[in-house]
Amino acid sequence: MDQTHASSPLAGAVHDLATEVVLALRSGDHLATVCGAAGIDEENRTGIAAARVIGADLLLPSVLYGRHPHPGDVAVLDRAVREFPPKPDAPAATAWSHWHMISTLQRFTPPPPDATGPTGATGPGTSTGTGTYAEPDAAWLESAPWQSFTHQLSVLAPLAVPAAPSAVQRAAVDRAVDLARGFVRAVRRRDWLQAAGAGRWLAAIGGEPATLGLERGLDFVELMGGHDPRVTLHVRAARLMAEARAR
Repeated sequence: MDQTHASSPLAGAVHDLATEVVLALRSGDHLATVCGAAGIDEENRTGIAAARVIGADLLLPSVLYGRHPHPGDVAVLDRAVREFPPKPDAPAATAWSHWHMISTLQRFTPPPPDATGPTGATGPGTSTGTGTYAEPDAAWLESAPWQSFTHQLSVLAPLAVPAAPSAVQRAAVDRAVDLARGFVRAVRRRDWLQAAGAGRWLAAIGGEPATLGLERGLDFVELMGGHDPRVTLHVRAARLMAEARAR
């Protein structure tokens, strides 16, 4: 592992997981295990915490290529959901990330017809033990200043995937121009991770001003911020979604 990116064991594990997701996105190899390649299994506490940081993007290659994820990756994401539920006073972005992790698990692990969750709830995802989890409130996004809106959406970039409707996605569609402004601002501030997250949303939803030059902007973001694999992850996801929309 590159020690320049490992200021702590958790930071190193996040770096390694994000790197493996990028490699899977580039290769399209849906059978390879992201977590196994990073040396992480469901008993690795630091690795589970890193999976919580990466969130549903742990299964992003399968989401974008429409293929089944490796069972080991599903097990790690499920364990992260169990081990790190949001606290009652958690930020809204944390609640939304948790919701999306559960939704992604439900996408790939439908329960048998008679499955019931830990609280007795019956429905998608209960076979993973995650139970049901209501979509959090997103009304706060409607009135957020465009700068704050872009920041929050970039934190929630894992939600920017096809066929994943949510209140956050609808807010992004309604405020595409604000996201474009935020993308430009992030580039000017050299906040490459925020720029990559905002660019990923724009690629997912479309509707950005034609004058933005998103494709070239993403190239520049990756060039300047590509030392962080999370930046590359978002940029690669954006390109794949833009290519799919163009077909």
